[in-house]
Amino acid sequence: MTKPPFYLYIERTQPADNMARFYALSIEPSLFGKPSLVRRWGRIGTTGREKIHLFESEAEAITLFLAVARRKRKRGYAPRFEQSSRIASAYSLA
Repeated sequence: MTKPPFYLYIERTQPADNMARFYALSIEPSLFGKPSLVRRWGRIGTTGREKIHLFESEAEAITLFLAVARRKRKRGYAPRFEQSSRIASAYSLA
């Protein structure tokens, strides 16, 4: 199974606060062929929760996709590779 063309997986981790969250967004066809925005979130390592928004056009789904992604990025969510490189750069080998 391939990833949908609009797919985003981001995480927010703060070990000091015991916070390890994920958020996933994807635009997928619904059972009846109309576009839907699927939002999944929860603690990393769990199934989490899911919410599906149905739309009449793909443009409406993309608009919400971008708005939610922008909001999550402002709250500190980032793709996994950005977090690991940021953490790794904080330490130096001596």
